[in-house]
Amino acid sequence: MSERASVPKEAEETESETEQEPVTTGAQSVIRALENAGTDYVFGVQGGAIMPVYDALYDSDINHVTMAHEQGASHAADAYGVVTGDPGVCFATSGPGATNLVTGIADANMDSDPVIALTGQVPTEFVGNDAFQETDTVGITQPITKESYFAADSDTVGDDVSEAFALADAGRQGPTLVDLPKDVTQGETEVEPGRPETPETYEVPEEADDGNVQEAAEALAEADRPVILSGGGVIKANASNALREFAMEYDIPVITTMPGIGSFPEDHELSLEWAGMHGTGYANMAISNTDCMLAIGTRFDDRLTGGVDSFAPDAEVIHVDIDPAEISKNVYADYPLIGDAREVLRQLFDAMPRAPDADEWRDQCQTWKDEYPMDYDTPDDEPLKPQYVVEQFSEMTPDDTIVCTGVGQHQMWASQFWEYTEPRTWVSSHGLGTMGYGVPAAIGAKLAAPDQEVVCFDGDGSFLMTVQGLSVAVREQLDITYVVLNNEAVGMVRQWQDGFYEGRRMASEYPWIPQFDKLAEAFGARGFTLESYENVEETIQEARDYDGPSVIDAHIDPGENVFPMVPSGGDNGQFALNEDQLDMI
Repeated sequence: MSERASVPKEAEETESETEQEPVTTGAQSVIRALENAGTDYVFGVQGGAIMPVYDALYDSDINHVTMAHEQGASHAADAYGVVTGDPGVCFATSGPGATNLVTGIADANMDSDPVIALTGQVPTEFVGNDAFQETDTVGITQPITKESYFAADSDTVGDDVSEAFALADAGRQGPTLVDLPKDVTQGETEVEPGRPETPETYEVPEEADDGNVQEAAEALAEADRPVILSGGGVIKANASNALREFAMEYDIPVITTMPGIGSFPEDHELSLEWAGMHGTGYANMAISNTDCMLAIGTRFDDRLTGGVDSFAPDAEVIHVDIDPAEISKNVYADYPLIGDAREVLRQLFDAMPRAPDADEWRDQCQTWKDEYPMDYDTPDDEPLKPQYVVEQFSEMTPDDTIVCTGVGQHQMWASQFWEYTEPRTWVSSHGLGTMGYGVPAAIGAKLAAPDQEVVCFDGDGSFLMTVQGLSVAVREQLDITYVVLNNEAVGMVRQWQDGFYEGRRMASEYPWIPQFDKLAEAFGARGFTLESYENVEETIQEARDYDGPSVIDAHIDPGENVFPMVPSGGDNGQFALNEDQLDMI
C-alpha cells in the first residue's frame, strides 16, 4: 500500500489537535513546502542522496507510492496532474534515479502537464568531482522544464520547492525540478517555507486586448465557414464549459486537437471530433475548407497541421493562447489573443455581434460526416478487430471513465473509437509520443480519481516497456483494467514500413512476446485472453467486475492499420481511408 507514517492512532489524534511541529532540517522544510501546497500523493523510488527527504516524509500525512521504476514515477505524477489539474509530484535519487525521470519530465514539458520533480544530489562539496551517483541534473533538465533549481542552502530549500510548485501550476502549466544536495537536506534550519508563490518577475496574462477581441469577434461573425479548434489548453484552463457554451450559443462546429479530446462532447451534433494525421476525415475536410478558425490553446504541432502551407489555406486564424511564444510560431495568427482561455472565451462571447450565418456550412460538415464515417469491417473469417474492442468498452462503461494509453496504433484506435464527452478523461502522451506511458499513467489517474473507472489501452510493445508497474497496481489494490491490443508488433512502425519502406519490416515484429494474461497472474493481477468476437462483452464485464488490476490480452488482427491517415507533411484534405488510397496520395 502507499506508505504513510506508522504512528499509533492515539498519537495521530494528539498531533491533529496541535499545530505542526517546527521544521529543524532542510528535508523537513521540503516536506513542509509540499504540505503547504496541498500535496496528497508523491510517486517515487528511494535512494541514497534523497534519503533525508524520505526520512522527513515518514512523519507526514502525504501518501507515498513506491513505483517500480523512476520513469513510472514521472508518468504517474504526470497523469495525476492531468486528471486533477494540480501538479503531480515525483521523487528520485541522484544520478541514475534522476536521469530515469528525464523521459517523463520531457513528456510533461511537451504536453504542458504540471509536474514537480524533486531529485537527490551528492553533497555540495562533491558536486563536479564525479562522485558516486553524481550527474548534472539541472543541466540535463533545464531545456525540458519551466525552471530547474539547485537548492544551495538549508534555509531556502523549502522556498525553492514552494516556488517550483507554484511555477509548475501557473500560466502555461509544465514541469519544474528542484535538485537537493544531501548536505542541504540534512542541514539544520528553523526557517518555515512560505506558501507557493511564483517569482515576482513571472507574469501571466489573463484577458486579451479588448480591441483585438472585438476585431476577432467581428471576423468570426462575418464568416461563412467558421470552425472552432479546441486544444489541450482549453482543458488545462478549465475552460471546457465556456467553450461548450460559446459553440452552442453561436452554432459553430467544433474540432479538437488530440490533446483537446474531451473538451467538447463528441456526441453533440456540432462535434467533428479530432483532426490531424489520424483524425476524422470530416474534421480534416472542415479544416481544409474553413474561412475562419478560432483556435484555442493549441500549438499547431506537425501531427495536427501536416504541411503548414496547406493547413487551413483559406482561413483567417484567431489564435487564443496564454503563451505569447506560441502565437504565429507555426501558423500565422491574423487575430492574436493572448490570455487565459476561459477569460478570453468570456470576452469573445460578450463581443460577438451575432452568430455567423453558416447553415449551409453546417450542412456541408454533416455531409462530410456521412461521406467519411469512422467505420470498419468485422468479417467472421478474420481475427478480432481492435476498433470493436474499444467501441464495446466505450458502450459498457460510464461517461466519466478515464482512458489512458501508451503510444502507437492502440493509442489511435482508443482516441478514434471511444466516445469522449468529458474533459480530463483522456490521458495520453502526445508531443513526445512516449511508449510505456500507459501502465504508470493509469496508476496516477486512478489515485487522482478513485471514484472513476480507469481503462488503459496499450500495445504489446508499449506494455512491455513499463510492465513492472503492474506490481504497483497490485500492491495498491487499484481497480484498473489494462487492455493489451496485441498484434505482436510495434504496429505503427510496421504500418509505416509497409506504407513507405516497401514492406521491409526491420525490428518491428514481436513474435517472441509473453502471454500477457499469465504475466498478469504472475504479478498478482487477474489475467484474461480475448481472441474472438464471441466473448468480447463477457470478458470485458468480467475484467471490470474484478476488484483490482486486470489485464486483457486481446489478440487482434495483426494486419489491421490505422485510418484515416494523412502522410507526414501532407495536406489534411488529402487523407487515405485504406492502404490502396495511401499509395495514390
